[in-house]
Amino acid sequence: MPIPVPSNRPKEAKLFRNNRSQAVRIPVEFELPGDRVLIHREGDRLILEPVKTPANIIELLAAWRQEPPPGPDDQFPDIEDPPVRPENIF
Repeated sequence: MPIPVPSNRPKEAKLFRNNRSQAVRIPVEFELPGDRVLIHREGDRLILEPVKTPANIIELLAAWRQEPPPGPDDQFPDIEDPPVRPENIF
């Protein structure tokens, strides 16, 4: 199947409901790679960008460097974990 050439002209798309979310049918010529997008608003516009997954370990580490450092809510909680006691199972 040939890949459609994207057009610079706007094209009308259909909005519909999917459970409690609003969804949009994206025409094939505007199809995005992958299965997830980032969405943000600029005025009245909604901007969709494909989520780029790192292609190798170097890109993954570079992406992790951009993350904010862990805060107090990101730490493991202290839990009471008593040692195991022998059980009589007979």
